[in-house]
Amino acid sequence: MGEIKVSPDYNWFRSTVPLKKIIVDDDDSKVWSLYDAGPKSIRCPLIFLPPVSGTADVFFQQILALTGWGYRVIALQYPVYWDHLEFCDGFRKLLDHLQLDKVHLFGASLGGFLAQKFAEYTYKSPRVQSLILCNAFSDTSIFNQTWTANSFWLMPAFMLKKIVLGNFASGPVDPEMADGIDFMVDRLESLGQSELASRLTLNCQNSYVEPHKIRDIPVTIMDVFDQSALSTEAKEEMYKLYPNARRAHLKTGGNFPYLCRSAEVNLYIQIHLLQFHGTRYAAIDPSMVSAEELEVQKVNLHISSEPEEQ
Repeated sequence: MGEIKVSPDYNWFRSTVPLKKIIVDDDDSKVWSLYDAGPKSIRCPLIFLPPVSGTADVFFQQILALTGWGYRVIALQYPVYWDHLEFCDGFRKLLDHLQLDKVHLFGASLGGFLAQKFAEYTYKSPRVQSLILCNAFSDTSIFNQTWTANSFWLMPAFMLKKIVLGNFASGPVDPEMADGIDFMVDRLESLGQSELASRLTLNCQNSYVEPHKIRDIPVTIMDVFDQSALSTEAKEEMYKLYPNARRAHLKTGGNFPYLCRSAEVNLYIQIHLLQFHGTRYAAIDPSMVSAEELEVQKVNLHISSEPEEQ
């Protein structure tokens, strides 16, 4: 149990990347926790948004790999926000505080939904350059809990944890997936009642994405073919919503592929970000990109502005 927590990679990450805490709201209790790694000269980094049960460090394998390749990566943990508009307003203030005009967003599950809502919220003055949506959904009604969304704040922490754990895989899984689940259970234990209640409220509050407001944003949809908390209908809905999106399918990976299939996830992230190399929206240090690669990229951009399916 807890193999990831004692792994050399995780310990190296915790000892080399500092956790920052930032307050951008008038309410001092609303604290954003984040890891900001890679070259600070990059003005359009990739930002990771966690699922209900996740903390910022669930993306440590992406941070280690991508910063090693020259990318600037930020992984976040949300303060307590009780509705989507409040979250979007707080996130916009955080980007202003970090002096980031536009960003790429990788959102996992709830994080993917919030990434879409933020892109929709800022569509008149765009702040989102692209989206990677991992096991994400576009309509909270898929969880059939919109009627209980307003009562999560009343529930004790153990009850909320039981609700979240109900979505974790219960059948036999391979050792990497088992380690990933153990790590997420451990992260879940570290969350307080108000953090969990607010995230479940955001996850289940009646809301859906308005695709016409974000149809011009490049999207990669990342999902798994094995068991996850997302139904087949929810996945199909995402494909319909983003007909031009690149698709990154993982044969296995469950709810947390970024933990148990990190090499594949990191490769798909690189493929997604490649289209921005050589532009002002590159998330990578230009010195880490070869001239040949840039030439190929320019040719590809000229050949087609249509996204290819991966």
